[in-house]
Amino acid sequence: MTISPSKLNMFLMFKLPAAYFTGVRAKTLDSEKCVVSVKHRWINQNPFKSMFWAVQGMAAELTTGALVMQKIKASGRNISMLVATNNASFSKKATGRITFVCKDGSKIDEAIKNTIETGEGQTIWMHAVGTNSENIVVSKFNFEWTLKLKKPSKQ
Repeated sequence: MTISPSKLNMFLMFKLPAAYFTGVRAKTLDSEKCVVSVKHRWINQNPFKSMFWAVQGMAAELTTGALVMQKIKASGRNISMLVATNNASFSKKATGRITFVCKDGSKIDEAIKNTIETGEGQTIWMHAVGTNSENIVVSKFNFEWTLKLKKPSKQ
């Protein structure tokens, strides 16, 4: 089974309901890029009438995490993934529809290859940029993902 935007959105509904109910939705996913959008609404706003930073963070993390999940699934190996560190910068109020894009799919291939070959954990920094409908950057997020080959469980 391949990972698709519709499957990611279903995953959000059942496993990450906060993201789903605040409007975070995957739009496109391929081997190099993931696009996620979220519209500013009452349920995801802060007291300053713009999108709450954590909602932007959920959308941004999904862009990077979906790429990692897709590459792990394609490897056929049992690899764990975890965000170790993240940071963000905000440059404009997030109102209207905000679209997050991560184009770091190729970075993951090398990390997974190294994890499988060496058995050692790997880290990779991935970036997501959020823009409004006028294509103005409103926020930038960086996530440090850790990848580790899981040991087979004893039965």
